[in-house]
Amino acid sequence: MAELSPGVDAERGPRLPASVLWAFVVRVGVILCLFGGFHAYVGLRLFAEPAWPAPWTLLGELALGALFVMLPAGMLLGRHESSGALRVLKWVAFIWLGSLGVFFTTTVAADLVGAVLRWTGTVTDPQALARGKALGVLLTALPAVGFAFLTARGRARVERVTVPVEGLGAGLSGLKVVQISDIHVGPTLDGKWLTRVVEQVNALAPDVVAVTGDLVDGSVEALRDEVAPLAGLRAKLGVFYVTGNHEYYHGGRAWAAEVARLGLTVLRNEHRVVERDGARLVVAGVTDYNAGSIDPEHASRPDLALAGAPADVPRVLLAHQPRSALSLQGLRVDLQLSGHTHGGQVFPFMFFVKLQQPVVRGLARVAGVRVYTHRGTGYWGPPLRLGPSPEIAELTLVPTQPH
Repeated sequence: MAELSPGVDAERGPRLPASVLWAFVVRVGVILCLFGGFHAYVGLRLFAEPAWPAPWTLLGELALGALFVMLPAGMLLGRHESSGALRVLKWVAFIWLGSLGVFFTTTVAADLVGAVLRWTGTVTDPQALARGKALGVLLTALPAVGFAFLTARGRARVERVTVPVEGLGAGLSGLKVVQISDIHVGPTLDGKWLTRVVEQVNALAPDVVAVTGDLVDGSVEALRDEVAPLAGLRAKLGVFYVTGNHEYYHGGRAWAAEVARLGLTVLRNEHRVVERDGARLVVAGVTDYNAGSIDPEHASRPDLALAGAPADVPRVLLAHQPRSALSLQGLRVDLQLSGHTHGGQVFPFMFFVKLQQPVVRGLARVAGVRVYTHRGTGYWGPPLRLGPSPEIAELTLVPTQPH
């Protein structure tokens, strides 16, 4: 048996380096402090300042405190097999994680409106203004959270986009590529939900299926049965998969092997050539943009993915993060299919996503490369989507028209 170094697992790959673990601990500490501040601010505006009649102020503050404690408890306990009570705790924690952002944003907006009302002299009674703002927040945020929950848990919307591709042969004109991304099977998304997604994809009769990463939030051992429906995906010219960043938090090598076992073609910095009626197309794929920081052997290498690809054949690259287009360094790619952003998932976070990624959703050009950024078929963390709905993309490739 080959000898392994202490930091390597034969199946899962390298364990997280100590520096990554320490950075994670620091990040968690900072996040908890921020969340504590958010809870304090919302509690002050909704309960303390309005000074509701007893016992409502006290009950509201106690409820908010309990929700704050539930956040880390639900995240940790939700990763394990649990009783009915722990499943309720998990769901409450995940829903509140997203709801807090909605409540915080709405409270900020109410404060801005309140400042205008005070400045103009429209309202002069401080308590009346405080209670009016609190009621306004509750009457806005609660329906918004309900709508976001129903949207996230509902059927994915099929987005149909026609993409002209230079040099696409007549035999591949009308090629239908169906993309799913950011599925995030895990604490609140299971195999039953994934079966519905697979049925939706197959109903579109795709020529090619592209699964562009963040398939899971958990280990192979915990989620093997839940991702099994993925084996039911059908496409005339192939079903292709690339890893996202979340796979590497739970054993990137193990997940790549498991997906291959299910019958999908895993593109780890490599490509395949598909053909129909004499026309050919290169389908290439890279590992996640940040994979190398956890597993150096899985570092994203577009140069390897396209090495040996026919020069006169159009190229489609599967890359989980849109910013992979910035690392192509002159390599020719006609279309990149990405995800990662979730379209922002919950308003107003889409504006912050733009700080990290060159595009948030839809078809755009990045460093001269045409990139389609998928909004995500599932969701991460909170079972909420406020603004961007879940998506299955149907991309129809056609030859460019002569000028």
